[in-house]
Amino acid sequence: MSVVIPVYNPGKYIDPCIDSLLCQTLPADEFEVVFVNDGSTDDTRDRLEKLATQHSHFRVITIPNSGWPGKPRNIGVAEAAGEYVQFVDQDDYLAPEALQRLYAMGHRNGSDIVIGKVASNFRGVPHGVFKKSREKCTLRDAPLYDSLTPHKMFRTEFLRENGIAYPEGKRRLEDQLYMMQAYFPAKVVSILGNYTCYHYSKRDDGKNAGSARIVPSGYYGNLREVLDVVVENTEPGEFRDLLLRRFYRVEMLSRLSEPAVLKYTPEFLDEMCDAVEDVAKDFMDDGVHDGLGPVQRLRSTLLRNDDRQGLLRLARFAASVKAAARLEEFAWQPDGRIAVAVSGRLVHGDDKAPLRLLSREGRYYLHPDFTDGLMPEGELLDVTDDIGGYTAEISLRNRETAVEWPCPSKFTAEVEDLGDGVCEVVLRGSGTVSSERVKGRGPVSRGFWDVWVPLRGLGLVRKARLGADRGEQVDAACLPASLGSPARSVIPYFTEPHGNLTLDVARRSKKLATYLETRPVLLVPSGRPELRLDLLTGEGTAPSTVQLTLSSSSASHTLPAVLRPLEGRAHLPLPTEAPKVPSGSWKLSVHLDGAKNAPLALFDVTVGPRGRITLPTGLPEADPELTRRVSAQQRKTIIRRALRRVGGPIARRLPSGARKRARRLAARIVG
Repeated sequence: MSVVIPVYNPGKYIDPCIDSLLCQTLPADEFEVVFVNDGSTDDTRDRLEKLATQHSHFRVITIPNSGWPGKPRNIGVAEAAGEYVQFVDQDDYLAPEALQRLYAMGHRNGSDIVIGKVASNFRGVPHGVFKKSREKCTLRDAPLYDSLTPHKMFRTEFLRENGIAYPEGKRRLEDQLYMMQAYFPAKVVSILGNYTCYHYSKRDDGKNAGSARIVPSGYYGNLREVLDVVVENTEPGEFRDLLLRRFYRVEMLSRLSEPAVLKYTPEFLDEMCDAVEDVAKDFMDDGVHDGLGPVQRLRSTLLRNDDRQGLLRLARFAASVKAAARLEEFAWQPDGRIAVAVSGRLVHGDDKAPLRLLSREGRYYLHPDFTDGLMPEGELLDVTDDIGGYTAEISLRNRETAVEWPCPSKFTAEVEDLGDGVCEVVLRGSGTVSSERVKGRGPVSRGFWDVWVPLRGLGLVRKARLGADRGEQVDAACLPASLGSPARSVIPYFTEPHGNLTLDVARRSKKLATYLETRPVLLVPSGRPELRLDLLTGEGTAPSTVQLTLSSSSASHTLPAVLRPLEGRAHLPLPTEAPKVPSGSWKLSVHLDGAKNAPLALFDVTVGPRGRITLPTGLPEADPELTRRVSAQQRKTIIRRALRRVGGPIARRLPSGARKRARRLAARIVG
């Protein structure tokens, strides 16, 4: 495999990229890194050449400055020795297993293109492309047109045989041209959706590629080249309309939408409208227009009518539209997932008023308060056929890395009557949120994971944080948990001051002791007493080592202990003796967050002359049925250990058949 990286005066911003390439799990003798230095004027060349002397799979090609990444990428492909080429930008980085996983997927499928899941802390990400992994797909059966950046893995001979190359020199939309030229001849495209491979990283100097303001005439001249590729490779009909509609929405109408259009000067607005109108007249016919969502369809109509002030009024209205989500229910499940019930709606304005519709003779229309002055007198915007297009999802997003994972969920749209022929659409649904391994992905990384609800309706896409608006019973249900193997803390909490739901996974900053200090601790008075903490444990949670402390005003002693999962909660077996602890009264506490963090205070105990520990009387106890089950488990454990200690050496000397019978007998004894 060859990793091709165009480089120009990157400074410190290339460091994460280099580090990520040195940390790849794909063996160094199975890939090369080709830096194409585009005439850098700083110390980049010397630095990269020194790096290449230290790592034999790194090499540097220096060319006169071309001013744009197209030529360096073409040279990288021409020089590539690998079966596949992976493009990476100098200020981005790869996850450790990215190359290994991408190559494995491409190799087993004979893929022409392999697309790895991406994350970004500053630019939009086409999450729909990565909802699931796809071993084999094409442009006709997957939404590949939503992923038009080049940071993918390409079969090298596929690029060469089809003459796929970048236009060279300064220009815009060269990535989209390249990708559309690649997608049409690709027989097999694979999507790796269960591992985040590529990270777009925001520069603190604001100089990420593509951040410069566009020149409309040049930009839309370049877009014509992309649209020409679509037209040349398709027949008139639904498929062509689908592809053209993507460019109409994203590259044209979005430039005349909120928030961008509201910041334009009058002169720039005229430039933009002139350029967009010319392209729309040549490519975007009624088939493209009619498939848009209602708000975008209205925007397209205003563009066709050259109503530029109407475009601004529509943008001001649409900018006021937000998503609102309410957390109706929250419940931990035995397997460690969180079941949630959610309702969502589109609202507008500072008071978050419902986005109202009119109901007339079985048809639904956007309320005329929103379309006044944008449509002919007395005409309403019919949205009946778009009610079924209302959808919502639930997702987990890492606040620091921007990695986002969809959560299993299902929503239905309901039209709710507000009186006097006015109504709104409410989405009601349920789903599960999990920090641990689920189908399609592994456990999430350590960090803060925010819960979001993306909501779509009327051609608008809005996202809301979940939790600020919530049912009365939710807070009490938000138990901290210990999940997985090895066990990790998962602490659901509501942020300050906004009250949004976040999961702190593996003690990013929140501590178990803090969230357990007001929750009940129950004594289980079995053969060996133990405490039942209000710390949820899921199926498969492993025991974890903790530390007990006996302390007084003048001394402190520590005792090892184990937190074990039982009946959905964490149980803490208590020692009966502390031989080296002086007699007297001691405060018992447990360190759940490591020895350096504050412990969870439990109660006072008495240590006798021979170190015998006596618990205080009157401690709240678990219910008798639970105590009976715990006692039965303790007896089984004692018997199992005894059989293993005494019978194990004997059984190992028995013939195979007798050994099996002995094991069956032991299993019956233990029960």
